[in-house]
Amino acid sequence: MIRPVFEPETLPVIATGADLPPVAGERLTPDALRARFERQLAWTPEKIADAPWRNTELDPRVAAVLVPLVVRAHGLTVLLTQRADHLNDHAGQVSFPGGRQEPFDADATATALREAREEVGLDASRVEVLGALPDYLTGTGFCVSPVIALVHPPFSLEIDTLEVAEVFEVPLAFLMNPANHEERLFRYDGGERRFFAMPYPRGGQRGAETAASAAVQGGHHFIWGATAAMLRNLYRFLAA
Repeated sequence: MIRPVFEPETLPVIATGADLPPVAGERLTPDALRARFERQLAWTPEKIADAPWRNTELDPRVAAVLVPLVVRAHGLTVLLTQRADHLNDHAGQVSFPGGRQEPFDADATATALREAREEVGLDASRVEVLGALPDYLTGTGFCVSPVIALVHPPFSLEIDTLEVAEVFEVPLAFLMNPANHEERLFRYDGGERRFFAMPYPRGGQRGAETAASAAVQGGHHFIWGATAAMLRNLYRFLAA
């Protein structure tokens, strides 16, 4: 099946997670995250697939991303990238630093750390790996391992402008509040696709801001698709 083209930001919101509790603040600290990854608690990943039109006859390409949780004085933030518009895969989308596994990578963690160094110049010496979430299969044919890590300041970034257009941070508490999780729907000839989105206002404005006022103040970082789905799984993992 040919992958249909659509504009995700224009599609209707059919549900939010407002009926679910946010992850409590005391669970969103470095010590609490370390303890959570050491415990074997049962939890259920989200069932929404990234896309129904993936060619299942081909083996997925193995990849990994680093989910960098930056230790800030005001609380943990998630470091995200806006991909360059000319890339073949996920052009212009909000993503975690990451990419395909190379033959010389020892494991998913090695891939994630290497890609983070190549894309944004993040030094592995500032990264404390906590663990990984279950692999995520994307509609573009990647089997992605999300490697969760703390990033300890001070650190400097050097962006590879061929791959990354922008780097920004979003409070982890915002992303771990399901009231900020949207479920959107795309209908096309032959079926439909449901996906998560987590729009975050540029400049960090949060709360009851309307779409109109957000547009005046610079719009949103539109976090959606695989990135949003992996964040939703992190929510499920931390809420268990």
